[in-house]
Amino acid sequence: MPARSLASSDLRPDLTEVLLEIYRVNDAMNQLVLAKLDPRAWRANPLGKPGSGRTIAAMFAHLHNSRLVWLKNSAPHLKCPAPLDPDRCTRRQAAAAHKKSAAQCLRMLTDALSASRKRKVTKFSRGAWAPVWPAGATMFAYMFMHEAHHRGQILMLAHQLGYRLLNRDPGIWHWNKLWKEAGLTTRPR
Repeated sequence: MPARSLASSDLRPDLTEVLLEIYRVNDAMNQLVLAKLDPRAWRANPLGKPGSGRTIAAMFAHLHNSRLVWLKNSAPHLKCPAPLDPDRCTRRQAAAAHKKSAAQCLRMLTDALSASRKRKVTKFSRGAWAPVWPAGATMFAYMFMHEAHHRGQILMLAHQLGYRLLNRDPGIWHWNKLWKEAGLTTRPR
């Protein structure tokens, strides 16, 4: 019997399932940063000219509120959680809001990446400022990269302000652990 090719469909995981797992881990990373962040860093002003940048609180609010725009424009049938006020939200409120918006974005992505003819999410709108795209893998990539970009900004700002998150615990790089914490029974694949 000939050896099976690694390209054989029964050896490759379903790409849609993997993308959805990655999105769940993406939020687990956000939750980890929220949990490990020194409370003093939450509203600390960025370096430079006053008012020229967002606080970490404002960045987390922006991430959540961006998800709400995507949901309202691309999946209006899904209920949106309340927006976050970047000037008033607490870390606890941000963590709870992120869990809710991540769950709804996961529902949106599940439908958008589906091959079903009955899917409801067929377009991805990032807001009035940008053209509408077909829903699918590019939608996932944009959503993931948007969050990764701002998570990097958050980590850099915390570091610049003297609040290092990853000195002893490189948690966002421990994907196997994050996979389990996100409730997944698989491992990164």
